[in-house]
Amino acid sequence: MKRPPSAPVTLPHREVSLDAPLDEFARQLHACVDLVIERYRTMYDADAHPGIDEQTVRGWFDEVLPQSGIDIHHLLREAGATVIAHPVMNIGTKMFAYVMSGGNQVSVMADLITSALNQNAAKWHLAPAMTEIEQRVIAWTAEFLGLPEHHGGAIVASGSAANLTGLTVARNLFAERLGVRTSGLFGLKPLIVYGSDQTHASVEKSIEVLGLGSDNYRKIPARPDFTLDPDTLRRHIERDRNAGLMPFCIVANAGTVNTGAIDPLAELATVARENGLWLHVDGAYGGLASALATHRGAYRGLERADSIALDYHKWLYQPYEVGCTLVRDRDALKRTYHKSAEYLDYGVHAERFDVSRHHFDLSRNTKAFKVWMSFKAYGAQRIAAMIAKDIELADYLARCCDDAPDFETVTTGPLAITCFRYIGGGTLDDSKLDVWNAHLPAALETDGRVFITGTRLLGRPVLRACIINHRFRRSDIDYLLAVIRDVAERDGEPD
Repeated sequence: MKRPPSAPVTLPHREVSLDAPLDEFARQLHACVDLVIERYRTMYDADAHPGIDEQTVRGWFDEVLPQSGIDIHHLLREAGATVIAHPVMNIGTKMFAYVMSGGNQVSVMADLITSALNQNAAKWHLAPAMTEIEQRVIAWTAEFLGLPEHHGGAIVASGSAANLTGLTVARNLFAERLGVRTSGLFGLKPLIVYGSDQTHASVEKSIEVLGLGSDNYRKIPARPDFTLDPDTLRRHIERDRNAGLMPFCIVANAGTVNTGAIDPLAELATVARENGLWLHVDGAYGGLASALATHRGAYRGLERADSIALDYHKWLYQPYEVGCTLVRDRDALKRTYHKSAEYLDYGVHAERFDVSRHHFDLSRNTKAFKVWMSFKAYGAQRIAAMIAKDIELADYLARCCDDAPDFETVTTGPLAITCFRYIGGGTLDDSKLDVWNAHLPAALETDGRVFITGTRLLGRPVLRACIINHRFRRSDIDYLLAVIRDVAERDGEPD
């Protein structure tokens, strides 16, 4: 049957395309660059948090769907007055909250090129250079970490996505002989996952997404140094096996988000091997620090992991978003994700490496390009030096707290997280100090000069500073403590 002709769409000549003439596009790009440069010019002096209330921000964008477009230069001025003028300043040197790096300039340029080319890095013939670059980045990452050459991997969006990918591969391969890919988990004994109570929340989310059930996730209380005890783990595995359950995966930490603790990876690898379990290492925060010769000993056993989650927008100083899952067996990703389809027929080029056979996504941008450009521009040694500098600054913060009469260090791990408390004149009891330290993060966010969050360790609220920013210097640590002291003294003891 013939398709009826479509009704013609009549547009003014200038609106036939979404493109501006190239000389005008160049002027628009220059105007955009000017906004970025001005933001970077002021980033060292700007407050960490804009301190704007929710109603005000919502009001900036409370409008109906535009039916007609506006001039791009006017639009850039509008974005400059709202989005660019009032960000949370991750790029600056007053951000100590969560695990937030400052990005880097080379990757800003790489992201522009990536968006301009708009390639789909799922199939080789859609993005030949980007496909090869992605595989090179995975190989360089393994080399940077001192891992064997046979490691494979997948570039993903984040550390959370890297954990989900690693656990997906673990489940599919462990239960492959049980038909999990075709029959699902129905009728199987519960598959049990083990980790410490310091493990990132994305692991539990992944367990729920994969249909394993959070009831089958054993959060084992960590030791006083916040690491997982291998002997306690063995007892849990034996108990579950005796109960007729199916232990299948251990999740080890290579740098927890609370304290930067590194689990005893070599011992946990031995437990996994003894029991025929998959060992997944969450190295999203700290895995890349294993590149430091001074820290290699703490990561002994990392090379024995079946899968490793990494997050480049932490200690490779990348703009959001890009992460990586490394696997010891190159073929594991293909066995997990490959599906045939007529519209993906590989024909005479079946031997080419298509990422879509080794990855969940079919449409995906070229995240690896900015990582490739960063390694090329800075070199592995300079990046490692920045990681070492961040760790030294965390030690410096701990020493400052030890030396100050109104602060105390609670813990400083092997990486770049320091947890500490404000104790004022030292006359308050622990319960009142708990109230004060629980109150301070919100008070500091309102103040805006620095951004720091808190956590709870051993049942007590603490301030937690994470130092992952190549722009940080000792003076930024001094400034952090001075602002905390000023806000605490100004606000006084909370009710």
